[in-house]
Amino acid sequence: MTGLLVLGIFMIFYGVFCVVVGIFKIPVIWNMGKIQGFRKFLGEIGTQIFLIVWGGASLGFGIFFLIRNMPK
Repeated sequence: MTGLLVLGIFMIFYGVFCVVVGIFKIPVIWNMGKIQGFRKFLGEIGTQIFLIVWGGASLGFGIFFLIRNMPK
């Protein structure tokens, strides 16, 4: 396994996590200090949009790294 393959797998898990938190607003995570700071700065909907877009970007790059570095 190459480093970029492992990074791609990690980024896919991270992306799914961000999208799930952005959509479902899991209370344990949604009430953390950093997320509350985002909520003050971006608002409730802005924070959700940010997390979903960030998760989508992470998913996209993770899939890209997996496709480019799959063992042949």
